[in-house]
This record gives sequence, structure tokens and C-alpha cells, in this order.
Amino acid sequence: MNSRADRRPNILWISFEDTNPFYGCYGDPVARTPNLDRLAADGCRWTHCFSTAGVCAPARSAVITGMYPISIGTHHMRTTHTNDATPEMPTPYSALVPHYVKCFTEYLRAAGYYCTNNAKTDYQFTPPLTAWDEIGNRAHWRSRPDPDQPFFAVFNPTRTHESGMWPEETRPSRAGLSQGETVLAEFDPAAVELPPYFPDTPKVREAMARMYSNIEHSDLFLGQLLLELEEDGLSDNTVVVHWSDHGPLPRGKRWPYDSGIHVPLIARWPGHIQAGRVSDQLVSTIDLAPTALSLAGVNIPSHMQGQAFLGPRSAPARRYVYASRDRHDEAYDMVRAVRDSRYKYIRNCRPDLPYLLWVPYHNRHPIVEEMWRLYLAGELSGPQLLMFQPRPVEELYDTQTDPHEIDNLAADPTHAEELLRLRAALDGWLSDVGDLGKLDEAQMVRRWYPGGEQPQTAPPLFIPICADSPGRELSPGGGRFEGPLVVQLHSATQGASIAYTLQSGGDARWRLYTEPLGFPPGETTLRAKAVRIGFSDSNESTATFTVGADARAGQK
Repeated sequence: MNSRADRRPNILWISFEDTNPFYGCYGDPVARTPNLDRLAADGCRWTHCFSTAGVCAPARSAVITGMYPISIGTHHMRTTHTNDATPEMPTPYSALVPHYVKCFTEYLRAAGYYCTNNAKTDYQFTPPLTAWDEIGNRAHWRSRPDPDQPFFAVFNPTRTHESGMWPEETRPSRAGLSQGETVLAEFDPAAVELPPYFPDTPKVREAMARMYSNIEHSDLFLGQLLLELEEDGLSDNTVVVHWSDHGPLPRGKRWPYDSGIHVPLIARWPGHIQAGRVSDQLVSTIDLAPTALSLAGVNIPSHMQGQAFLGPRSAPARRYVYASRDRHDEAYDMVRAVRDSRYKYIRNCRPDLPYLLWVPYHNRHPIVEEMWRLYLAGELSGPQLLMFQPRPVEELYDTQTDPHEIDNLAADPTHAEELLRLRAALDGWLSDVGDLGKLDEAQMVRRWYPGGEQPQTAPPLFIPICADSPGRELSPGGGRFEGPLVVQLHSATQGASIAYTLQSGGDARWRLYTEPLGFPPGETTLRAKAVRIGFSDSNESTATFTVGADARAGQK
């Protein structure tokens, strides 16, 4: 048994929905976040972490794959349901990513990690059976069958979702609240600092106060998880990483302004990360996947477009981070952005469109309601009118002197050099990763679903290998063999992964197939399914293998 110091670290992710760093440790004077503040004091806090998109599903597709949404076709927000008012759109569909793209947790599972997700996915595609050992509201590292097995555990409290800022009577269930539970604006609305582009009304301040209440609630949830780590004696050998997918506020969520993509990032790793460290290194949420692999000592696949910022496979610091905006619910758009540590460049590919497109869900936000009400009354002024003005083709902001991104410098000759540099950086990124946003969405989906039918993964085949059967013949139903015996699994679908189990029933534990399976003497029933992201799952294949009594034990 290796010593504790020699063991691979466990990894615990705690992600908050829709959260800018409105935390005490980030200098917010209103926030009450003692657990987050303590986590930052024990580890590192990054000041320049940014999401790849200002909305959850595209952003989370980048997190789970390490690939930019525009590169793999996950850039349009909400692909898996139909909008009643716009049935002409090509939804619903599950994004069919390139055959070599996997949920990065498969690489961790193959390396021996027990991977759990509690419980949000929202990847723009159905999570494959091979992605997680356990997924659901009860998923926990405590469920792993071997307490010495390293784990990667994800918890996704949803309390801070933007809809948690709505009044109780209009709040949907996905805000992460228990049925019948009421969240009051326990923070003093008068104490909240409003961005200059919001009107200063009681309704706006109450919404912002509810946001702080929801962050405090999630902070308590995070504190409970940290306590459970301590109770299990795992704190010293667990890397805890906290992040968010994007921001919550109008002119933030769904947009590449910093209010939309600037997110918290805090990590604690005793003995490896200096306590109280603050880093201004540029980090993108696309870097989370390769960083998890680096921490686990797993090789990072060459196709991943993110880069590790911790662990033995850390890459040199970034110069730029990138973000995109495309269709949100009913409304099409196309915006691309690049940011360095100071300047932000935004390209509006559709300058003919207004900023405020028709997105009914967005229009339910109480702050948006106030913006429209006061605009129609002619009572908005200055930066409050930004979202009601025509779009320029390009936007350039100095986030150091103008953190709210109000003064567009794109036409200012004194900033021409920065404009040219960032314009070239964006063009280079788009050339490197490809931009499926150039395709009509319906055309993209037709490529994936010929004739409108989702392709299905080919079912697993069973190939026995033993002295009398050297791996040339299939054995669909199994059979009797003299040992030693191993069985290969194979699917004809390019890029397919295979899940298998030796258990019966609907609650069987499905394992990830990575190498031929060995069987002990006696009778074993093998069940297998093949899966590929964007394809429907294969039919289940089942076979019973009987190994002669004199056979030697197999590999597994």
C-alpha cells in the first residue's frame, strides 16, 4: 500500500450556477461567504478566470469536453427541446460532436478514478453511460465500493441560477429551491452596489439582494461538503476546485461582457498550493478538463483545446481567453470575443440586430422588466441606454479603467494598435478551432441526422480469445471455453465507447470497457452497450460464457 503522500489526489469540484465573483474574498463588501473565503485563504484565488460562453449549456459543453462550443457544434443554447413559438427550428437534437471527443471523465475512469456527478449536466447532448460511475441527486464520493479508490466528484448546487433573482411567485423549479421554500431578500437592498447600466429602482435592488442571498445559501452548501471531506479524513489528499459557468445579470448572462463571462475560480490543494495565494493568470473554463487530467497524472489528449493550469502537465500561461454567443432559445445571434488581461474585443457578426432580442425567458427577469418599463417611459439615461442602442460591428474596452465596459474604444485612434492586435488574435483563434457558427443550424443538424433520423450506435460484439479461439470469430451468445479466456468487445461505430456489467437488473453498475475482460472458471453473464455522444445508445448485447473448471483465473 502506498503512503498517503504517494497516492493520487482525489478531486472535488463544486460549481455554482450563474455566479460572478460576488464574494468577500474577491473584495465584495456586501457578500456573506465565509466558507468560500476560508477556501480561498487555504488555497489560491484566480482574479482572471473567464467562461467560454455567457450561458450554461454551451459553457458546460466546453467544461466536460475541453473543446470550444463553436468547434464541436454545441454553441446554440438549448438544443434538446422544442420552443413552442418557433417550431420551425431544427430542435430538438443532441449535438453530435467529432468522433474523437469524449467526456473527459472517461479518461479518469480509465485511469481508475471513481467519477460521480450530483447532478447537473446540461452539455447540449445526452450524457453517455460511460461518462460517470454515478450520476443523480444522491451521487457522492462515499458511494465508491473501495474507500481507497481515488475519486473525482462534482456537485452542482443550482440555487444561484438567474431565476433565483425572480420574485417567489414567478420563480421556476430549476432555480434549485425546494418546493414551497421561500427565499427572502435578506440582504439590505439599499446596500447593494448597482452597475451603472441598471436603473436604480426598488425592484432592481431587491433582485440583486436575492442574488446575494442565494450565493450565501450555496456557500453554506459548499461548507457542508468541506466538512464531509474532513469527517472522512480526505481533506489533505483532495484537490477542491470551485468555479461557476457564467454570470447571472442582464447585459451579462448570454453576453461576452465581463458581467457574463468573468467567474470565480478557487482551488485548495494542501502541500501543493500555497495558502492565501492570489493569481492574476488568465484562465478559461475550457481549461478545467485538462487540469483535472493533469492533477490525476493522466495524459491530456492532443485534441483538447483547453490547457492545464495546475498539476504536472501545466501549460505556460495564456495570453488570451475567448468567448462566443449564438442562438439563445428562440433568438439567433453571432458574437465572438477575445480578452487579454486588460483589453476586451467583441465582434458583432450581426450588427443589424438589436442588443435585446426576443428571448421570453430572459424577459422574465425583474431587472429586464424594469429596463423595458423605464425605456418605454423615456426615463433611462446614460449607460442605462446601452442595450437599447444600435450595435457597432466592433467593440473594444479597457477593462482596467472601464470595468463595466461602457466606453467603446474601437473608433478611438489612440487604441488602434490594441484593436488590430486583438482583431488578429480573434481571427487566429477562429482559424485554429473552426467556427460552426458560420453554418446554418438546420444545415449543421442535417449533416448529423441524415433524413432527420438520429444515428444509432452499433451494438457491442463479443470476441473470445483462448487457446482454441484466437480472436477471429464472434461469439454473440457466449459459449463454453477452456481457460484461460478473455473477451474483447467491439463496436463498428467510429468513436464509440462501450459500457459493460456483470450484474443483472436495472440498477446494475456499468463499467467503462478499456481492455479485454478475463473470466474465472464457471459461468458469467456479460451485458454491454455501445454509446457515442450525439448518437442514440446501441441495443444491449448479452452473452453467457462458461469457462472450464480447470481454467486459470482471468485478468479481471
